[in-house]
Amino acid sequence: MSKLKKILIKTKRQIFSEIAGNNPSIFEGEGFDFVELREYAYGDDVRKIDWNVTARMQRPFIKIFKEERELNIVIISLLGGSVHFGSKRFKQELIAGSAALLAFSAVKNGDLFSSFIYTDKIESMTKPTKNIGAVRESVSNILEFEALGKSLDLSEFSKVMFEKIKRKSIIFVIGDYFGEFDFRLLAKKHEVIAIITRDKLEENPPTLGQINLIDPQTLKSSLMNIDDDSVKRYIKTLHQKDSNLFKHFRKNRVTFTKIYTDEDPFVKMSKLFLRR
Repeated sequence: MSKLKKILIKTKRQIFSEIAGNNPSIFEGEGFDFVELREYAYGDDVRKIDWNVTARMQRPFIKIFKEERELNIVIISLLGGSVHFGSKRFKQELIAGSAALLAFSAVKNGDLFSSFIYTDKIESMTKPTKNIGAVRESVSNILEFEALGKSLDLSEFSKVMFEKIKRKSIIFVIGDYFGEFDFRLLAKKHEVIAIITRDKLEENPPTLGQINLIDPQTLKSSLMNIDDDSVKRYIKTLHQKDSNLFKHFRKNRVTFTKIYTDEDPFVKMSKLFLRR
């Protein structure tokens, strides 16, 4: 069975079986959902009068609605060369699975969803839709994208996506977040949620001695000595960068979670939306 089919079957079952029933949708909506009838009171909007009930009861009754608006869900996958890595599975596959969960959730909730692939520019996009068939296209685009040799440059990311996404949206940005990020502009208009996809070996690499490493973005190789001191320096630097990243998220009200390649994204995202 192909990776695409496995991801679609698993994520669809998780969303439409495990979430259905007792658990609410992970997205809160915006339209109108009928709640109850009550007797008309002076000042009520006459357009809300239920004339059938009024005729039966011989006194006016109005419909009370709960606001439940249709949401616009945007899923952006950051696919630089570094996602072509994983000790359990490639991060690119984890990103595809996370995107599938979000897309199926949007469909289940009756919301529009669209998806983008971004490197140093928009590589591909799908139009906003409620069609469940579009989930396959979105996930296939991620899995089949040739990430090796692609550089991730996010200096214009917020500006490009701010101009591209006109309608106020919930934007999920999925990637490994090793570069520099500035979500200030995007977060002013939209709700931004960061899904950080990592492999545990990236955060705690082993001591390997002299080894030839290939940069997955430039595809250039270099001989490096990965000793205890270099590993300690790397971990310290990464912790500091992550600390600055998380401060940036909190300052700009960006919700975030981290998912490792040996974890189930359904479990981590379910916990995320319970906190949201």
